[in-house]
Amino acid sequence: MATSTDLKSDCIENCQTCVTTVSDMLTSTCLSKGGDHVEQEHVKLMLDCIAACEACIGFMSRNSEFHSHYCGACAEICKACADNCEKIDGMEKCVECCRQCQETCSAMAS
Repeated sequence: MATSTDLKSDCIENCQTCVTTVSDMLTSTCLSKGGDHVEQEHVKLMLDCIAACEACIGFMSRNSEFHSHYCGACAEICKACADNCEKIDGMEKCVECCRQCQETCSAMAS
């Protein structure tokens, strides 16, 4: 069974991976492919996901008592981003990292 320290470490790692992957997908895939990849809702969700993950990393890294609030919101945003990315071809890496982040952030929120 994972300890809370292990869970926090996994969550920070998943958030960092999500920031990197979603940022890369947005700039290298979405912007070059156009069409559905640059639809306003899609891009906004990706940017929200990046911002939420960055906030979670900060709150967890400094052991803030408020981290659970941010992790809960991050899980919700990552789910929305993954759900949206599933509808668009070539976004599998984004879906995968968002789902992993959603899972660990949900656990950190509870």
